Amino acid sequence: MAAVKNRGLGRGLSALLADTPTPEVMRQASQVPISKIKPNSYQPRTRFSHDELDSLTESIRREGVLMPILLRPHGDGYELIAGERRWRASQAAGLKEIPAVVRDVGDLQALELAIIENEQRDDLTAIESARAYRRMMDEFGCTQQQVAEKVGVSRVQVSNLIRLLQLSPVIKEMIETRELSMGQARPLVGLSSHVAESLARLCISKGWSARQMEHEAKRAAKEPVAKAKQEPDADVVALQDELTRKLGLPVEIVCRKNGSGELRIAYTRPVELDGVLRKLRKN
Repeated sequence: MAAVKNRGLGRGLSALLADTPTPEVMRQASQVPISKIKPNSYQPRTRFSHDELDSLTESIRREGVLMPILLRPHGDGYELIAGERRWRASQAAGLKEIPAVVRDVGDLQALELAIIENEQRDDLTAIESARAYRRMMDEFGCTQQQVAEKVGVSRVQVSNLIRLLQLSPVIKEMIETRELSMGQARPLVGLSSHVAESLARLCISKGWSARQMEHEAKRAAKEPVAKAKQEPDADVVALQDELTRKLGLPVEIVCRKNGSGELRIAYTRPVELDGVLRKLRKN
């Protein structure tokens, strides 16, 4: 990847997240026992490609770890901040030690660095980014604007991503597996789960663009929601049946909440009403 955006980290930390180590980074690095390192508790990435790890493992077997990982002190060992793929692949390659730079950073900055490292490599899904931004807000009291400034994106981007967390688990899984992009999923926010999931499946099967999805979602939002049909009272049904038998025409009784109602008799020809009158007069 090309040069890393500074994102307010300072030259030293930005250099530690680059793809190629600078001489300064290499001077700061030392060999750290892999057994002393624990995973990053603030790692926003939840899925790691087995194929990518296998490829990196083979590369490390041939050439070693070219870029030091970033750690912070933790208990009698260290916690990862950046470089989890290199750490995992090094274990798979059978290494006992790994080059690392140790920095004493707090929890919030550890989360920021983990987000930035993954996002600059396009490793995070939209849902992983959204959860990480939400964690910055919930655990560290950041506003959306502060999150945006810390990770180097716009406030609108933060807001749009966090809104995706309102979607159903089914749709979030589609985003996690990259079947749906953020642009395709965003118009589904606010729709019922049933409608949103149906549109999401259609989007995947028909290859809709984000613009097409937005059009379909707007159209679905305008459609009236069918109200659940209320089950009629058993006594009312019995009375309707009795009147239908006695009058010889379909009868419907409409009951209102205030106690009033209507008695409806359906007929197809005026002569049928004469038959109703005769039966009523007879009784």
